[in-house]
Amino acid sequence: MSQQLLESISAKHIKQNVTPFGVGDTINVSFRIVEGDKERQQVFQGVVISRKGRGIDEMVVVRKIVDEVGVERIFPLNSPMVAEIEMVRRGDARRAKLYYLRERTGKSRRLRDKRRGLKHDVPVTTTGNAAPADAPAAKA
Repeated sequence: MSQQLLESISAKHIKQNVTPFGVGDTINVSFRIVEGDKERQQVFQGVVISRKGRGIDEMVVVRKIVDEVGVERIFPLNSPMVAEIEMVRRGDARRAKLYYLRERTGKSRRLRDKRRGLKHDVPVTTTGNAAPADAPAAKA
């Protein structure tokens, strides 16, 4: 019963309008910064290298490079300090966690664009590709 109570309370605080994104995608995270009595928004653009947790406890690790130094920030997705998450580009990642990007430098740190990977994908059909049984074999 206590588990159901916790889930019902946390369901009220989960954001509903979050842009769907995954590991390998480049995103802009706008978060609120409070300085004294003033509040402003700052944008952090980087590659998502990890997503952890579920529900209200979901966290995302975003990495970017500034002056040849890697900078990572951990954002709680459902925090009121995160104002907006905007998708910049989809990356083609084949792993759930991209921690190996921490050791990469130069061009090897880039991820392939997901649209580029799908461009060469041609569905294989069996009709029309198979030669009839009575046809002569083609010479190469």
